[in-house]
Parts: sequence; structure tokens; C-alpha cells
Amino acid sequence: MKTIKLGMNGACGRMGMRILGLANEDNGFVITHALEHENHPLLGKDIGEVVGFGDIGVKVSNTMDADNIDVLIDFSSPVATTQRVKECAANGIGVVIGTTGLDESQKNMITEESKKTACLLAPNMSIGVNLLFDLIAQVSKTLGKETDIEIIETHHKLKKDAPSGTALKMAETVCENAGLSMKENVIYGRQGQVGERKKNEVGVHAVRLGDTIGIHRIVFDGTDECIEITHDAHSRDAFASGALKAAKFIAQCDPGFYSMADVLKNR
Repeated sequence: MKTIKLGMNGACGRMGMRILGLANEDNGFVITHALEHENHPLLGKDIGEVVGFGDIGVKVSNTMDADNIDVLIDFSSPVATTQRVKECAANGIGVVIGTTGLDESQKNMITEESKKTACLLAPNMSIGVNLLFDLIAQVSKTLGKETDIEIIETHHKLKKDAPSGTALKMAETVCENAGLSMKENVIYGRQGQVGERKKNEVGVHAVRLGDTIGIHRIVFDGTDECIEITHDAHSRDAFASGALKAAKFIAQCDPGFYSMADVLKNR
């Protein structure tokens, strides 16, 4: 397999720096782009110096050279992501998207652009979390309408969107496999005189504490027994390594819309 020319959008963020740190240690990649918004204070700085592994001759920039990049990994913001996806699609550059907080119109736009280039969109790049989705699907098919279901996610205090994209994907997985509806059955937190818990209600709750990387918990509580499934990310490497696996996968793909489930099938 040829060395992948890798770009990172949101390069100076927490996830961006960790992904680039791991990519620098992987002979399968050469870092060619470190992208940030046009007013970022680190524009012009060498990304290797920013991350801490030494000068590599790649400056933090707002512009992309389409002839010198194979795959772009994007952990930025919804608006920035959609702009970069259009640019990648126009130039046949594969894109791996870990940005959360995308609305339905933005997701639909990415799906449309995937007709021109390979796009992978995942609310969580962790291999463990994507196995968690499979477990949730299995339990939901059997017990989804016979148990009370609650989803609780915890992240650091700087996270901007709530609930997390992973928690929403968990709720979607429950609904798809239990014959429920995101619109009719899922609620977000509780306050006031809400009355008794409704049948087939799926509760989703967001907690923000300190520098917590990410904890996701789902409870299926029945009359006589209870099942709890939890994923606790010990470091951002769980997400960063998954993003790099996704980049290696997408570099070999034809145009189309992909997920981490496709990556797991090809491990």
C-alpha cells in the first residue's frame, strides 16, 4: 500500500493534534496539510512544532493543495466541515469526518457529495464504541420494547454540543432495532412534573465534568433483570487511532458514503 498523503482539518484542536501525533509515528502516512480557520492564531507555525514532535516543514494553513493530499481527516466544526467536504469532493479527495453537531441538512449534503468522492462519517471513531453499537442493536432487537432504556453520556466541560453524537447514535440504534421512533420515543433530560415514565420512552442525558474524555452508558432495565453496557475512553488515542484506520480504509475506496462499520468489516 502506498504512503497516504494526509491532511487534518482542525489540526490544532485536541483531537487534531493527537491524530497528527500518531500519524507522524505511522509509516503509512506522510502529513501534508494542517488546516485551521482563517483567523487561527497558529497560522504559519510548523504543525510539528505545535504538536511537539519537531519541525516537518508543514505550516498551519487555511488553504489546501489538491495535488498533495489523498485523504482529509476532519474534526472541526459543522460549517467548516461542510466547506471542506465540498472542496474534497470537487477534487476527488477522500474525507473522514469525526465532527459532531451536524444537522440533518449538513448530513444530507455530505451524503450527496459522497457521490463524487469517498466519505466516511462517524460520530465516534473508537473501535470499542462501534462494537458497542452492535451490542446495543442485539439487545434492542430482543428487549427494546420490554425494558426501560436510559442513555447517559459524560464529557469534558469544553464540549460544545449536547447530547454527544455517540449518544444520539446509540438512541438511533435502539430505535432502529426496537421499532421505535427518535421523534416520538426519545426524550432529552427531565424537568418539572413530568409524570410517570411513559412506555417505550428512551431517555438521553448529557453530563459535563472537568476533563472527562468520554463515558457512554446504556441501561436496559426490565421487571426481573437489568443489562448495563458502558464504554469508558481512557485516552483520546482510542478515537485518534480509529480515525487513522478509517483514513487507510477510505484511501482505497471508490466514491460512496461509508461508516466505521465498513472499517470493522475490513479489519
